Amino acid sequence: MFAGGMGTCSNCPMVLDPVPGPAPDGALARNQAARRRRVLDATLELADRGGFDAVQMRDVATEAGVALGTVYRYFESKERLLLEANVEQVELLRARLLERPPEGIEAVDRVVDVLRRACGWLTRRPEATAAMVRALGSARPSEADAVARVSTTMEQIIVGAMHRPKSTERDRAVARILTQVWLSSLVGWVGGVDGPEVVGDDLERAARLLV
Repeated sequence: MFAGGMGTCSNCPMVLDPVPGPAPDGALARNQAARRRRVLDATLELADRGGFDAVQMRDVATEAGVALGTVYRYFESKERLLLEANVEQVELLRARLLERPPEGIEAVDRVVDVLRRACGWLTRRPEATAAMVRALGSARPSEADAVARVSTTMEQIIVGAMHRPKSTERDRAVARILTQVWLSSLVGWVGGVDGPEVVGDDLERAARLLV
């Protein structure tokens, strides 16, 4: 029976409710980005509360308010979740450095400022930072792309802080070495070898020896 109480008519064309079509590409991309954002935010919230072990895919889905399948659609494992969060944090560092450039007249002073700011999460969000570093240290070959993005972005940030008219091969080599020192220092911090202050001081010494 049609709305309005009309009787059926064999000669009348069938009238159906319109079926919603797929979302426009732009809207779909925005929706996907928003869901991905919620999942990553939920990952860090859980890590803040309980570190690496607290990040479980089902709990991430609950925290983010999405289906478990949605989490797996974007991230195949908790390690990948934490690695992608790591990538975002380094990108966030780059964005903040654009807003508030590194301080210092000499190149080495600016690099030191960058390295110390890169360690800020050690004291602000220690549990989440430890979880992300643990994921970096245990990454599998299939996750090498995320590790490479963290390293490459940090190298670019360090080279940019030097403010050379034109970066040289040596500048890039120094940035690569300092990035490896930074990552190694974070692993040492997670393992309880050094505190945040020692990590910052060691990175400054490395920069002053190399830049």
